[in-house]
Amino acid sequence: MKYSFLLFFFLTSKIYAQQVDVLLVGVSHNYANSPKQDISNIKSKINKFKPDAFFGEFLSKEDEQNIMDYWCKQENIKRLETLRGNRYIPSENLPSVLDSLKNLSLQNPNDYYSKTDLAHAYYLNQDVSNGHFQFWKIFSRLQQTPDTELENYVNKVLSPQLDINGRSMTRLKSSEYALIAFPLMQEMTIPELHPMDCQDYDLNWSASALAFYNKFEAFKEDTTSIDTGQVKQILTKRDKGFEKYLSMERNSRNFTEWLNTDEASAILSSGDFYFQELYDIRNFPKEEMLSQIHWWVMRNNAMCENVVNRATNLKAEKVVVFVGANHRKYMQDIFENMPNVTVRNINQIE
Repeated sequence: MKYSFLLFFFLTSKIYAQQVDVLLVGVSHNYANSPKQDISNIKSKINKFKPDAFFGEFLSKEDEQNIMDYWCKQENIKRLETLRGNRYIPSENLPSVLDSLKNLSLQNPNDYYSKTDLAHAYYLNQDVSNGHFQFWKIFSRLQQTPDTELENYVNKVLSPQLDINGRSMTRLKSSEYALIAFPLMQEMTIPELHPMDCQDYDLNWSASALAFYNKFEAFKEDTTSIDTGQVKQILTKRDKGFEKYLSMERNSRNFTEWLNTDEASAILSSGDFYFQELYDIRNFPKEEMLSQIHWWVMRNNAMCENVVNRATNLKAEKVVVFVGANHRKYMQDIFENMPNVTVRNINQIE
């Protein structure tokens, strides 16, 4: 699928005073089905890039508080309720508690009880990305050095066994963050992961996707169309693409590098948006498809805006952005059209 045909209509024209150099890494959100990954090349490239900051696909505290509903809002509320029940900290006290625990963790880097307390405070402050960063440190420690007393304390304070849905502590363990982002951040002494996700359009996206799906199912069942053979051929092409994706996921030790290729981007895009060859076939629900694409581009555009605005506020000139691979090509095209922004994906770094 060509990506540029709609981007022109959605890109903003804000002017940024500071130059921002973006290294974009398209990733899988779950490496549990993959063999042990070799990330040495990715690690080497990011080290050479020498970033000032890392960004991940999480909402900011402000966005989390302001968005009334999106796909994992209820799971996040449930986590908050559980952790407040485990140990309550008044909201007005959280800034000072966080500052104190950050200092304590820096002074005593091997004190994993303090890291547990810090993760708890981050989660209560609705800073999930950094709650996850601290939890990953504790989880990694327990994998390397089992400690029943520490594990019991973690279970008492964080209840990770209850956080199983959405962007959860359970999901974290096989995610891009556990595999790539957090180990690199720890090695490079980058203290926090900055959020850049946008869920403002999630309900619009879901409504458009459902409207498309309902009409598309009827379209596929229309055996009277003279274009039936062409439709089947295009859908077979889509199926073969996903066979390639599953093969790479299950067999490649360099799955992330492949996810950053144009081949992978086209396959992933076909998952939601099929192929443009379908769009002008009689009775294809084109209006619903274009609506779905509209909300997807709006989300990706906002994510790029978040990266640049927050990098500028941080005075960070070189940033690494980890994002689901189905976003990578869209975001790269958007970044390329933003003033004072340079972008490369991980495969473009020597």
